[in-house]
Amino acid sequence: MLEQPEHKEWSIAAHGDRCLVIRFGTGLDAATGRRCGAAAAALRRAALDGVSDIVPTFNTVAVHYLPGRHTANTSLRKLELGIEEILRQARLDSAQTGGRLVELPVCYGGEFGPDLRDVAERLGMSESSVVQRHSREPLYVFMLGFAPGAPFMGVLDEDFALARRDTPRTAVPAGSVAVANRQTIVYPNELPGGWHVIGRTPLRLFDPLREPATLIAPGDSVRLVPITQEAFHGWPGQ
Repeated sequence: MLEQPEHKEWSIAAHGDRCLVIRFGTGLDAATGRRCGAAAAALRRAALDGVSDIVPTFNTVAVHYLPGRHTANTSLRKLELGIEEILRQARLDSAQTGGRLVELPVCYGGEFGPDLRDVAERLGMSESSVVQRHSREPLYVFMLGFAPGAPFMGVLDEDFALARRDTPRTAVPAGSVAVANRQTIVYPNELPGGWHVIGRTPLRLFDPLREPATLIAPGDSVRLVPITQEAFHGWPGQ
């Protein structure tokens, strides 16, 4: 199947024999990310026949379909036309992402944020100012990636356009809150990583025995709430 002519707001192209990718733009942009979230929510509500999953990212939405239900002929073209019609009728704005406002307690600095001092020095401000600016406004969840339940959130101020650490850590504790490239991630379990760790949440982001298993979903907004070390250690489950 050939790539379709670009729509004024999006384009659709085939990726393999079981996925269509809707592209809304390029790069990291909050407005584009929210359009992707709104498009994904609209497509989920439509419950298109043969569609197995819908995955938003920073600037695209992947529509996964069952290859036995849609083949590279009139059937797949019908699916494309159905997607186009849904997107034309949907309001692709930030109010339509279907997300929630999630409060995430974070203990910044100290044993939980070993890179906070270095980040403050790089930005030319105090540690408390970094915390204030990082937690000032809710962050939009563009996508989950690299590990189950790991949110990529943004967009932070230009000051937070930090490259990743020169030397990645082989083990970053679960719940660690880290920044790089104007984004924030939270490590759902102990993993290697090269982002700057500035805090940690006592909440468990991924639990396969919980329903839903992920605490945060694409389309959500996350309000980071600074807490003390005492509050962290006294948090239920710690």
